[in-house]
Amino acid sequence: MILLGLNIDHCATLRQARYRASGRAGGAVEPDPVTLALLAEQAGADGITVHLREDRRHIQERDVWRLRESIATRLNLEMTCTPASTRFALKLKPDSVCLVPENRAEITTEGGLDVAAHRRRVQACVAAMNAAGIATSLFIDPDPAQIQLSAELGAPWIELHTGAYANAYFSPRRARQFARLRDGAARAHGLGLVVNAGHGINYVNIAELRTLPHLHELNIGHSIISRALFTGIGEAVREMKTRMSA
Repeated sequence: MILLGLNIDHCATLRQARYRASGRAGGAVEPDPVTLALLAEQAGADGITVHLREDRRHIQERDVWRLRESIATRLNLEMTCTPASTRFALKLKPDSVCLVPENRAEITTEGGLDVAAHRRRVQACVAAMNAAGIATSLFIDPDPAQIQLSAELGAPWIELHTGAYANAYFSPRRARQFARLRDGAARAHGLGLVVNAGHGINYVNIAELRTLPHLHELNIGHSIISRALFTGIGEAVREMKTRMSA
């Protein structure tokens, strides 16, 4: 069974659109990401993912601490491989972290982490997380060299970036992008890595993406939060879980 990790960042995006200037991120402020996470768990989400970005554009530190204290499933923290982020993760002790690239000009994370270009920083962060008993995932493109290096640096998990596939879904490039993901998943599994995937996954392309080999977890955010505006978070999560196992 493929697990569903729900990324709740965009619940916080909606909150910050109204309250960021006031500096309020708790109390009688809506929508509350923690309440959303608890409702999603009740509907069958297997874990909650948040990205504490350096510019704090959506999720705030207080959100993360409240999630750590409140949720019953698994907390996955997306973060950059910087000393500050590493220190925060070691204090928080999430169940897992996912190392991602971060560009303040982007709206959301675009493209995988270049493990080769940031080898020393990635290696230091992975070593610190491993020593603390926190599972580390590297968010990477399905590139053979990046997958190989992820295994060499001791990361137990990878998360394949599915954005290029999602962007090509209605074009002739789709088959090639899916083949890259399929080959990447097989290569990673052969190296002993746990294979997750995420970015741009929705209620349509899930039908094909769920057939990727060796999938452990899919991290999905924007599509489920968008669907929840019409159906409520419980129904949005249940429908995605159904489509993941159909």
